[in-house]
Amino acid sequence: MPVVSNPNIMMGKPSIKGTRITVESILERLAAGESEAQPMEANPRLNTDDIRDALHFAARAIHADVLYPIKAPD
Repeated sequence: MPVVSNPNIMMGKPSIKGTRITVESILERLAAGESEAQPMEANPRLNTDDIRDALHFAARAIHADVLYPIKAPD
């Protein structure tokens, strides 16, 4: 899985290996309604597997036994 975390890259945020593209930025773009193709067009180093790996990483993170406080939008 090409999602890595390195404290010297993007402050240690999970990112696609070999890039400075964070899982967070991919998820934000998809959540904003962009198609899977749009982040790849903006970042030619991304491919479909990278997008899916970011989604898989996020899904696994949610499975952790952690409480996630959710603040209602203002």
